[in-house]
Amino acid sequence: MSVPVLSAQNIGKSYGSGANRFDALKGVSLDIAAGESIAIVGKSGSGKSTLMHLLALLDDPDSGTLLVEGTDAKKLKGKEVNRLRNQDFGFVFQQFFLTANASVLDNVVLPLKIAGVPPRERKARGMAALEQLELADKAKNKAINLSGGQKQRAVIARALVNNPKVIFADEPTGNLDTATGAVVEDILFALNKNNGITLIIVTHDIELAARCDRQIFIRDGLEDTTESGIPRKRHAGAHAGAHA
Repeated sequence: MSVPVLSAQNIGKSYGSGANRFDALKGVSLDIAAGESIAIVGKSGSGKSTLMHLLALLDDPDSGTLLVEGTDAKKLKGKEVNRLRNQDFGFVFQQFFLTANASVLDNVVLPLKIAGVPPRERKARGMAALEQLELADKAKNKAINLSGGQKQRAVIARALVNNPKVIFADEPTGNLDTATGAVVEDILFALNKNNGITLIIVTHDIELAARCDRQIFIRDGLEDTTESGIPRKRHAGAHAGAHA
């Protein structure tokens, strides 16, 4: 049986201390197989974004174990964690996090610049990503001049430029109108199906979550196994120990 690309084992995360302590996660376990699309679903404050940040190695759990392709994340050195976040993981957030007055191309190639890729190769790979997202004609435009949908496509191009194994998308359509959001959704699921990129989406959008192979419901920092509002589909490659 293949090793999950990510495996969380009873992970917990708290913020603050004493009377001000807030337990964001209280022991959540899940396995994510390569090529799956997963929706982490919950209301604001449920812990769903905290879970995504831990899975993406943007934060460390206080308890439990997080495995990346079978390796305990605690044993990874700083350089290896940075490499994973820069090369193996791609990020698409509700806030676009684009540098407003930089060109679209410069925004897209930022991960390559961080990785030390030479300028000529950066440009070639950046333009290829923009071409894939039908934004090549906007490469020289300032990011501030893009529409909301174009900005999110630029963000997806930036997430793709290093050919990641996993894309983390936190409310990727939250700032978009319905029609534009549907286009962005189609792009993400096409990348999942056609390129085999593992897709992890954090959302409170029931219709978006229903498009994923599997849904993880989070309520008050715990997985809610009683939730039945979404038809659940199990990916054929899902790990047998996964919590649906």
